[in-house]
Amino acid sequence: MNQSNLQNPIDVITGGASGIGLASARLFARGGAVLSMTYSVAKDFLAHVVRCNALLPGRVHTPFVDGFIAKNYAGREAEMFEKLSLAQPIGRMGQPDEIAAAALFLCADEASFITGTALAVDGGTLTLR
Repeated sequence: MNQSNLQNPIDVITGGASGIGLASARLFARGGAVLSMTYSVAKDFLAHVVRCNALLPGRVHTPFVDGFIAKNYAGREAEMFEKLSLAQPIGRMGQPDEIAAAALFLCADEASFITGTALAVDGGTLTLR
């Protein structure tokens, strides 16, 4: 099957953490597995017009982060939030809609030539730290 025979290509987006600065070997192993799967699916399904890419999000400000800070740093929430934010090269945590926008881009026609790629959406953590 060639690309011109398929009107609606399929996009597969996997996810993983960028992994820099994380102490857990499990997270590194999971990230490696995500990347291996991404490359394998991208290669194996090229003929079927399936694009597969991985998103590597950095630290994202979510209710989970707020809850973690409140539980573990009671009375120091603002200090810890700032510390976590400033640990990112860009100086802040990402927002969920920024990760979603990257996923939507990878599914868009404008990304039709992108497959087998790991897109770091991490405020520079992977490359600038």
